[in-house]
Amino acid sequence: MEVAIRKMGNSQGVLIPKPILAQLGLGATADLQVRNNVLEIRAVRSNPRQDWAADAARLAAEGDDALAWPEFANDDDSTLVW
Repeated sequence: MEVAIRKMGNSQGVLIPKPILAQLGLGATADLQVRNNVLEIRAVRSNPRQDWAADAARLAAEGDDALAWPEFANDDDSTLVW
């Protein structure tokens, strides 16, 4: 799709049609990068593990860091056929 580059204040921009925004899952913000002379616009994805270290420290401080599954032995592993 060919689009016009328009003056927007002191910058220039491209209007992205609403169906394309919806298809890409773009909301109020986007990740904009240039790679190999290609302009990439992607939805901002947060790191799902971003706060894990802080949560693990909090759980340990509260004493709530016990194993979810009890320990189990590997005594019979030698009999397994792979």
